[in-house]
Amino acid sequence: MQSTLAPLRLAGLAVTTGPVERDFLQDGIAAGQDPVALERVARTVGLRRRLVAAPGQTALDLCTDAARRLLAACPVEAAAVDAVVFVTQTPDHAQPNNASLLHGRLGFPKSTAAYDLALGCSGWVYGLHQAAMLCAHGGARAVLLCAGDTLSRTTNPRDRATDPLFGDAGTATLLVRVEGGAPWHFVLGADGARARVIEVPAGGARAPRGSSPWEERTDAEGNARHPGNLHMDGAEVFNFTLREVPAAVAEVMTLAGWTEPTVAALVLHQANRFVISSVARKCGFPPAKAPMDLVERFGNQSSASIPCALVESLGPRLSTESLQVVACGFGVGLSWGATALTLGPMTIAPTLPLASLA
Repeated sequence: MQSTLAPLRLAGLAVTTGPVERDFLQDGIAAGQDPVALERVARTVGLRRRLVAAPGQTALDLCTDAARRLLAACPVEAAAVDAVVFVTQTPDHAQPNNASLLHGRLGFPKSTAAYDLALGCSGWVYGLHQAAMLCAHGGARAVLLCAGDTLSRTTNPRDRATDPLFGDAGTATLLVRVEGGAPWHFVLGADGARARVIEVPAGGARAPRGSSPWEERTDAEGNARHPGNLHMDGAEVFNFTLREVPAAVAEVMTLAGWTEPTVAALVLHQANRFVISSVARKCGFPPAKAPMDLVERFGNQSSASIPCALVESLGPRLSTESLQVVACGFGVGLSWGATALTLGPMTIAPTLPLASLA
């Protein structure tokens, strides 16, 4: 699906991470793994440090902090926000939805709409498209998009294939309707026939918790998980990424009429260094234009990874300049979303950990 929307402006970004630091090498050594092999994986994949939520902290808490800091820093008044869109795979409850809970925490008026999108690593781009449609066609003056997950809670500590990957973060993005301005372009897609390549098999309505015992099993590599844990087929996910992402990036750049020299950065979902470098090379972008160090500083932040990369890698420039940026998220679903945006100048709130639930 292709979509072009205007006139819009991204007014600001904020990122709040989990406060607990985990170290890939130390955790692996504690689990009895070979330090030399761990260091080789760390260099290739880019796994070093990750920040995860403290006990009792959720994606709602992380996004609430990011939203409060962003709204305090932006000139747009909270009363002008006509909708809240919340993207997460790890909501506080099956009911009510996170967006409504955030709506209440921030004290928005009853006229402000609020709804969730259940998406992962492609979710920020999908959410941005939803928010942009509300501004471009729905009459909204401003939309608050929150995207975040606590995927560290879904992995098994004894599953070394997935547990070391994920960090926790919440983000807030503020969109406003403006007169004039460059159009935003989107390419969205999905391959639902392969959706179970990334899955948490149990815990939903199909297999509720408590309907049968969750038996933990250990695979041939010694990784343990039960049906309530996140599982990924790494090889299939990598093949999916190389098959779909470069094509989506090329399609959205063609839609925008852009070429690589005119684009300031290709901001990809921060899955891992090897994936990002492989995709960027296939897309024809030099490494200098494709941020890829976020995963070794924060971990794979799912739907929060693209806004975090924008803040951390382009924040100083976006505060003062207007840049052409291509971004692409890809993952659970299997789904992908690519966008070509003219961004900046905008408000950039510093990336901070959530210190407490106060």
